[in-house]
Amino acid sequence: MSVERVTGKPTLAFEAAVDAALQSAHLAAVVASSSDAIVSMSLEGRIQSWNAGATALYGYQADEVLGRSILLIIPEELHAEELQLLERLRAGERIEHFDTTRRGKDGRRLPISLTVSPIRDAKGVVIGASKIARDISERKTELEALAKLNDLSSRLWRSRALKEGLNEMLAAVMELLSAQKGNIQLHDRERQVLTIVAHKGFQPDFLHFFREVSAEDDSACGRALRYGERTIIEDIELDRDYEVLRPVARAAGYRAVVSTPLSEPDGTRLGVISTHFSAVHRPTDQELRRLDLYLRQASDFIQRCQMEEALRHSQEALIEADHRKDEFLALLAHELRNPLAPIRYAIGSVKNVARTSAQRAHADEVIERQVAHMSRLLDDLLDVSRITMGKLELKKQPTELNAVLDAAVEATRPSLDAKGHALSLDLPEQPVWLMADPVRLTQAFSNLLINAAKYTDAGGRIDVRASVVGGKATVRVRDNGVGIAPEMLPRLFVPFFQGDALTWRAEGGLGVGLSLVRGLVTLHGGNIEGFSEGANKGSEFVVQLPVGAAPPEEPARIKRDALEPTPAESLRVLLVDDNRDAADTCATLLELAGQDVQVAYSGQKALELAEKFHPQLVVLDIGLPDLDGYEVARLMRGAEWGRGTVLVAATGWGREDDKQRAFAAGFNHHLTKPIAGEELLALLRSLSESRAD
Repeated sequence: MSVERVTGKPTLAFEAAVDAALQSAHLAAVVASSSDAIVSMSLEGRIQSWNAGATALYGYQADEVLGRSILLIIPEELHAEELQLLERLRAGERIEHFDTTRRGKDGRRLPISLTVSPIRDAKGVVIGASKIARDISERKTELEALAKLNDLSSRLWRSRALKEGLNEMLAAVMELLSAQKGNIQLHDRERQVLTIVAHKGFQPDFLHFFREVSAEDDSACGRALRYGERTIIEDIELDRDYEVLRPVARAAGYRAVVSTPLSEPDGTRLGVISTHFSAVHRPTDQELRRLDLYLRQASDFIQRCQMEEALRHSQEALIEADHRKDEFLALLAHELRNPLAPIRYAIGSVKNVARTSAQRAHADEVIERQVAHMSRLLDDLLDVSRITMGKLELKKQPTELNAVLDAAVEATRPSLDAKGHALSLDLPEQPVWLMADPVRLTQAFSNLLINAAKYTDAGGRIDVRASVVGGKATVRVRDNGVGIAPEMLPRLFVPFFQGDALTWRAEGGLGVGLSLVRGLVTLHGGNIEGFSEGANKGSEFVVQLPVGAAPPEEPARIKRDALEPTPAESLRVLLVDDNRDAADTCATLLELAGQDVQVAYSGQKALELAEKFHPQLVVLDIGLPDLDGYEVARLMRGAEWGRGTVLVAATGWGREDDKQRAFAAGFNHHLTKPIAGEELLALLRSLSESRAD
């Protein structure tokens, strides 16, 4: 037999057959090595192929299932579902990503995602089915976990208040981590400590031990606060830094702890949430991821509640401030009417032709005293306002404490004597030097003494004691007056506050005295506290001030000139004020002092008079009906005659920026209304002296 050797190029049919074989082998290799379960079956549901992925998923070897019904791996309640799938396959339909359940060899129910494709013969007729199944246990578990997280978050946001939400939050976190105990601590930003606000599973001893935790503490929550990161202690018995806390942990019954900080988006600490476990434990990465997702919601919830609480407090404060404003306005009206009544009576007596010289002198004294009282009220109001806005400046110098207290006693002596109070002084024998503003410090102690006199019945006793302890001068002002109710003590230094129960005992005032004292004392680097054992048991105010170094030489004391001040040289004075009474009475005062005075009631009239009069001094009101005082001052400064004229701004606005605006407009001086006659006369004398020089 002879063999014929065929040479030359392969035929196209041969190449196609080789390619098909290669593709089939490649496909078989892919199917065999796939991690997905790939199974083929007939239209009757008989298993025809079974890859390694199917064995890994279902637990059956190929020789255990080939030729058997696919219902072997389908739970009984899903048999009808499988028959429906077969009907759809016969119709040539492809079914993708169909989530269902299968049963493994060990009986476990397996969640899978199924893709079913029809298998066709060469003529395109469907003769079987290919099924690709993927285990979705982890995905389903994750979805269930996310659904649970969503439910826990929804329950949290349904909470109506922070406390309720914190308890809900703690229960959720303990559930997420399967913890036996837990607590939530919020961060006190003022004191920089954590305080427990919600807890579960702990006894009072534990709660007392951890009532306050700082960032320096080596507990898990302390470390979480310090580093801003989660602290996991799997076994407290092996954690070196936890050694000192082990007895507390053993008594509380936990072996492991996880502390996670609660933070705002910018990293600001809100608090720490801690979970505790009775055995050695470390949460899984999945549990920690879910915890972090939940705690983002928890942190937002805490922030929202705190913002709402702050807003509520602000609203309450606004309501209270509005109420206090109404009370203050009523009180202000009352206090201003009080001096107006004797002033009216005094004026009436002066007008009576039958008055005697003694009656006239008495009326003058009454008017002067009541005007001084009104001025004091306004000065106190302005001082409180300046302190509140940070505009009050102290003129500090070496000041001796006893001298300040003596001056305060002297200033309040009329109030003390009027009610027959006995005053006792116990002052240091050696000089106590302070770096202080003597005028303002005298004002503070005068207010304390006036307050004591007001709230002490006639014939009472007031004690002033001063001492130096630990580098601080301590001054105690005590009385045996009406006392202070305990609920009033926290509000003593609130502006415009007066205890209702004490108002009828008071001799007037706007309720700014103690607020002013606190402001002045604080500006001097000191502090003040008020004490009382209750109604009718007197009160005590304690002021502490830092002691300063003694000056190299004792400051020269100011000697009072026993002679009357010399009259001022006669000057041409222009008074400009739209308040005719104020302008005319001031003009009379200056004329009696020998001045040449003219008066204008508007800015335009002032300019017309000034062009002819050429005043040497202009006292100019700012709030005029036509041109304001600033514009008038600028126009005067632009005139040839006005370049050397002394301009004085007279206004009710006394803030520092008001003064600067006046100076910028060309004024030489700024005086705040009401301006005392003595102040104007002193200014005239100084101008006369400067002209003489």
